[in-house]
Amino acid sequence: MRWQKFYAVIRRIPAGKVATYGQIAALAGLDGHARQVGYALHALPSGSDVPWHRVVTARGEVSRRTAGDTHELQRELLESEGIEFDARGRMAMREVQWEVRARREFPAPPRRSRPGKRRR
Repeated sequence: MRWQKFYAVIRRIPAGKVATYGQIAALAGLDGHARQVGYALHALPSGSDVPWHRVVTARGEVSRRTAGDTHELQRELLESEGIEFDARGRMAMREVQWEVRARREFPAPPRRSRPGKRRR
């Protein structure tokens, strides 16, 4: 599956912590592809072991969905892990955002040269 890198990173987020879509993309070696993380989470089969509820927006909010009530479920799951929300529906990211201690846990993928481009 093409989103396995994202899923591997998300599985490492500890209970009681969250990560942003952009943070997951960067740790997976795909900096700037936060939207792809959202697509990957949307594609998860039901019953998956990926803790999808720990991925939130950069503003510390649960991302609203166009259909269903999974955003309410996500908030409930985060609250069950001890994460609190303020009156605006935001969490204190300074307190709950996952901090990766060593980048070597997530090595950068090898750089590929672009066809037609010459390195000097």
